[in-house]
Amino acid sequence: MSATDSLESVGPDGADRYTVISADCHAGADLLDYRPYLEQRYHDEFDAWAATYVNPYEDLVADTADRNWNSARRIAELEQDGIVAEVVFPNTIPPFFPSGSLMAPAPTAEEFRRRWAGLRAHNRWLADFCAAAPGRRAGVFQILLNDVQEAVQEIRWAVAAGLRGGLLLPGTPPGSGLPELYSSAYDPIWAVCAELGVPVNHHAGSASPPLGDEPAARAVYMVETTWFSHRALWHLIFGGAFRRHPDLRLVLTEQGSGWIPGVLDMLDYYHGRLVAAATKASTAESKFGAGLAASMGKGPSEVWRDNCFVGASFMRPHEVPLRDRIGIEKIMWGSDFPHDEGTYPYSREGLRFAYARVPRDEVAAMLGGNAARVYGFDLDALDPIAAKVGPLVSEIAEPLAEPPAGATSPVFARGASVRVW
Repeated sequence: MSATDSLESVGPDGADRYTVISADCHAGADLLDYRPYLEQRYHDEFDAWAATYVNPYEDLVADTADRNWNSARRIAELEQDGIVAEVVFPNTIPPFFPSGSLMAPAPTAEEFRRRWAGLRAHNRWLADFCAAAPGRRAGVFQILLNDVQEAVQEIRWAVAAGLRGGLLLPGTPPGSGLPELYSSAYDPIWAVCAELGVPVNHHAGSASPPLGDEPAARAVYMVETTWFSHRALWHLIFGGAFRRHPDLRLVLTEQGSGWIPGVLDMLDYYHGRLVAAATKASTAESKFGAGLAASMGKGPSEVWRDNCFVGASFMRPHEVPLRDRIGIEKIMWGSDFPHDEGTYPYSREGLRFAYARVPRDEVAAMLGGNAARVYGFDLDALDPIAAKVGPLVSEIAEPLAEPPAGATSPVFARGASVRVW
């Protein structure tokens, strides 16, 4: 049985159950527990820094914070929610960071040394955390883009250490001082990821520029944050990363999925116009398209078909009818555990809300088969667990009349519509 199969499991009661892999979960160590994973030369600096650091996140100082690092509790709660395996993105504060690494701005030259040491400590903690649940966690390791050669070395280390979740690609928001993601400066990163079969994950949150603390800034962040994250798609396409490295795989996570068909149409439109104009007499438009066809290769929709996937966290009902245009084989559902906007402990209800009346083979692919293929999970090993804890096929097929009273996930929001981006 291969990881490309979209499978269901049969429990001891003879009932069919889905094998659910969450393609979007978050974890990390408690702050002081990173210390043993830091190089010893940073211990004194870490002790001084940690002594005055105040965690700004309520959920990371609450009684439930150990969901991020308590392996036994985490497995129990995910199984209770019907989930047998997870792709693990970061969540807690790594050493020397002002905030969670997903949201932190790129470090300055002065900050780089300590921040890089902190991320490497997280990666080493993550390798142990994943090893504590063999075959059930694909850890997503972190890099910084400030030093490409250091990043390449860390990618090779992470693969050797068994971190199968791939690379977490930071954003390059305006003002970061970093080359844009379309820059050839990052070619060594794309090359080693393609060589080693490492998925490149780009999660929402890391690409937005700082906007300040006014009420309007927070509203603007909510409107714009996914757009800034989507930029990685057209940067890598127009930058030719997939032409030079045809085995490179890009996963866009927790950015919604309903925007994809429209954006691909738009990118195809610009690509077609610019390539066509480049062959004509000198015009304003031909200058924009000069060299584009040779540098980028295939058109955007072809790149999406061959190289890209979406971590469709808590996929919403209005996005599901677009699944054929997105590509059923591209969609990987995620619960976003343990975040408030995630579906825990109502993932079964969230799945019913989104996927009732969808053909079971398609649901099986989106809930586990696709993630198994992208991240290398062994479905033969996971199916016996799913046979005990996975959601019933018959259960998910039943429409949900009313959302659970205690649910906080946007999946249950009424009146949602397809995003412009």
